[in-house]
Amino acid sequence: MRLLSHLLSRFVEKGQLTVITADGKRHVFGSGKDGPSVTVRMHDKKLERDLFFNPELVAAEAYMDGRLSFEDGAGAFELLNLFSVNRKGLGSHPVQQALRKAWRSVRRFQQANPVSKAKENVSSHYDHPADFYRLWLDETMAYSCAYFTHPDEPLADAQRNKFRHIAAKLNISPGMRVAEIGSGWGGLAIYMAKECGAQVTAINVSPEQLAESRRLAQAAGVIDRIDFREVDYRNLTGKFDRVVSIGMMEHVGVAHFDEYFTTIRNLLDTGGFALIHAIGRMSPPGTTAPFIRKYIFPGGYVPALSEVFASTERTHLWVDDCEVLRLHYYWTIRAWRRNFMARRAEADAMMGERFGRMWEFYLAAVELGFLHGSNMVFQLLLSEKRDDVPVIRDYIVDAERALAARERR
Repeated sequence: MRLLSHLLSRFVEKGQLTVITADGKRHVFGSGKDGPSVTVRMHDKKLERDLFFNPELVAAEAYMDGRLSFEDGAGAFELLNLFSVNRKGLGSHPVQQALRKAWRSVRRFQQANPVSKAKENVSSHYDHPADFYRLWLDETMAYSCAYFTHPDEPLADAQRNKFRHIAAKLNISPGMRVAEIGSGWGGLAIYMAKECGAQVTAINVSPEQLAESRRLAQAAGVIDRIDFREVDYRNLTGKFDRVVSIGMMEHVGVAHFDEYFTTIRNLLDTGGFALIHAIGRMSPPGTTAPFIRKYIFPGGYVPALSEVFASTERTHLWVDDCEVLRLHYYWTIRAWRRNFMARRAEADAMMGERFGRMWEFYLAAVELGFLHGSNMVFQLLLSEKRDDVPVIRDYIVDAERALAARERR
C-alpha cells in the first residue's frame, strides 16, 4: 500500500477517500471537506500496485471485473466525483505527468482512423442493439448534446430544440440537398426532411444504426426523402447545398482533421455551407483518457479549438460562426445517466453485468468531465466564400421561430 498511499495522500485534498485493502485494513485520505466521502474495497493485493501506475484505467477495469467495490451505497459516480474535484492533484504527481507525456507522444498512432479502421472503431460503440440505447435515450433517439432552454427541461424537448437550432442555422429551404455525415439514429435527418422539406443523404458506418434509422424514417413518413447509406465520409461524392456533421469530428482523429474538412469543402455546391457540432476542450491539445480510449471510443479524440481552427485555416474554409455550449452536454449526460441507472437491471440482463458497470463508469466520467473538466461542445458554420452565410445572426432566431410554429401545426 506504500506506493498507492503516496499517490493518494498527494491527490485527495478535497473530500475523503477510505480504502479497505484485501487484508481488511482501512486507510483514510483527504480532509473530508469540500468534496464527497467515498469508501472502496479492494479484493486483491495486486490492485494496490496497478492503481498506482494507471489509476484512471485500472479503477474502471477493477470495478468492471469485481476487483474493486463500493461501500455505503456509493458507486462509480461518487468515486469519479471525488477524482473530479481533485483532478489537479492527480495530474501533478510525477508518475502521472510522465504517463501523460508518454500518451501525448503516441496520440497520432492511437487516433489513426483509416477507412477500414474507422468502421471497426465506430462499430465497437454504436453497433449495440437499438433496444439497449432505447432504454436510456429519449424518444428522439438522439445520442448527442441537446440544447436546453433551462437545466430541467425534458430531454426529448431539449433534443428537438437542438434539431431546430441546427436546421435554423443551416437556413434550409424546401428541396435543398443536405448531406449528413454521421447520421446516428436518424433523428436530425428525419427532422430536416419532415420540417424543412430537405432531400437528405445520411451516411453512417454502423449497420445497426442505419437499420433503425430507416425504420424510424418509415414510421415518420419521410423515407422517400432520405437516402441512408453505409459509407465512410471520405467516400461520399456529389454536391450539396448544405453539409451537417453532428458528433462525428470526435471520431476523426487529429491526423485526419484536414482530410475531414477538405471532404466537407469538396461536398459543398456553389453558395453552400456546412455546420459542425462536436465535443471540444477549452484547454490546450491533449490526449484521450485511457478508459475512454480502450473501452468506449477507440480512435476518438476531443480537439482543442486551436487544433480545429488550425485545420480550417489549412483547408481554406471560412469560419462564419462559432457557438460554444458550455453546460448543455452536462445536462444531457446527467439525464442519460439517471435514465440508465433507473433501467440498470434491464441493461445488465440485456448486455451483461460487466458491460453495465462499464457503461455506468463511462456515463459518470463524461458527465463529470463536462461539469468540472475542460469539455464543452462547439458549433461552427463553414463556407468557401465569406458571404455564403448570412452576415447577421438574426436569421437564426427568425428561422427557429418559424420552425417552432410549423411544428405546432
